[in-house]
Amino acid sequence: MRELEMTYRRIADLKATFQQAAFNRTLNQTLEARGTLYLKKPGKLRWEYQTPAPQEVVSDGTRLWVYTPELKQVNVTDAPQALAGPAGSFLHGLGQVREHFQARFLNPAQPADPDGLLVLDLTPKAPQPLLARLILSVDPASWLVRKAVLYDAQGNTVTVRFLEVAVNPGLADTLFTFVPPPGVAVVPTPGMRP
Repeated sequence: MRELEMTYRRIADLKATFQQAAFNRTLNQTLEARGTLYLKKPGKLRWEYQTPAPQEVVSDGTRLWVYTPELKQVNVTDAPQALAGPAGSFLHGLGQVREHFQARFLNPAQPADPDGLLVLDLTPKAPQPLLARLILSVDPASWLVRKAVLYDAQGNTVTVRFLEVAVNPGLADTLFTFVPPPGVAVVPTPGMRP
């Protein structure tokens, strides 16, 4: 666990492609998506979904924008509130796993999966509204997370595979600001100025 924390403490920014599968237990339905993500300390992120439909989720650490081109709309909310908890700040949170989670190997008798990745089972020490459990598959050579499975209290899961990971590529801060295109409706959450 210490190696994982040390690795993510040394990362200032990160770029990766991702494959995501979100399972909705109530509907018994899985939605798949692919795209590119960019992360930068402190608290900056950009998820660019290419499939099944274009969408951008962008945060400069203060505001969070969710832009859906198909709807010609961007929703704006307070980033610290929307991204609260250890799962909300991936880079920072993984640098402090033991502070926020009870951690163990998923299978202590066989810590690695068939692909040779170490599989960690993390449970939040403090209750989290959107995260009941987190399973991380970690490359033991680089200590980078290659797969994350997030479980919520309702039994829904989101599985994210991280591919083509670039560590410390020197991402510009401008990548984490969002300027609505002309004709796009800006919808702030209550109490938020657009």
